[in-house]
Amino acid sequence: QVQLVESGGGLVQAGGSLRLSCAASGRTFSNDAMGWFRQAPGKERDFVGASCWGGGSTLYSDSVKGRFTISRDNAKNTVYLQMNNLKPEDTAVYYCAARLGVCRQKQNEYAYWGQGTQVTVSS
Repeated sequence: QVQLVESGGGLVQAGGSLRLSCAASGRTFSNDAMGWFRQAPGKERDFVGASCWGGGSTLYSDSVKGRFTISRDNAKNTVYLQMNNLKPEDTAVYYCAARLGVCRQKQNEYAYWGQGTQVTVSS
């Protein structure tokens, strides 16, 4: 059974940083896509970014480009989301997701999901 477990969320002031981790178990994703999505209260779940081809490339949404960085450690089957210069509008539950094959930006194209971790950015 595949499990994705996120950690690292919390409360931070605007301008601060957080690093989220997502550890996968049950299968390896060393050649596949692992992504991050987020969902703010009352809003849809949005694509944040993804690590593609086992880490060979990355995709980011325009809203986080230049501030967030995705990296991964395939030996640990873990993907990270480094978030810098956080803004109040980044407040959301952040979800890790994985899919076999290439990167996609739509949540319905990801088969595996974590339980989410709350990130709150105060102004």
